[in-house]
Amino acid sequence: MSTLSRDSWWLASLGRTVVWARLRELEAGTAEVFDSDGATLPYDSVDTARAALLDAEFVEYDGLDEEDALARGFSLRELQPPQAQDDTALRNLMVSALGARA
Repeated sequence: MSTLSRDSWWLASLGRTVVWARLRELEAGTAEVFDSDGATLPYDSVDTARAALLDAEFVEYDGLDEEDALARGFSLRELQPPQAQDDTALRNLMVSALGARA
């Protein structure tokens, strides 16, 4: 069984706190969102998963430009999606506090 997938990173901000979510598009056309609580939420389609993230006021990281980031109170230079060897380690990195105001 092939498990091809494509990940995209989404973020929401509250003050100087950034909350991440990873949207994983699966080969079957379904999707999973790994959230800041460490839960993996299944969705019947990528569009449904995107809509749920947008409803929760997340934005796609790759869609942000510096002006958008500054409007949210941070600079893209101080932000990058978390990385870890597995989802267990990743869970601890899904919420981060930023330094001084951009």
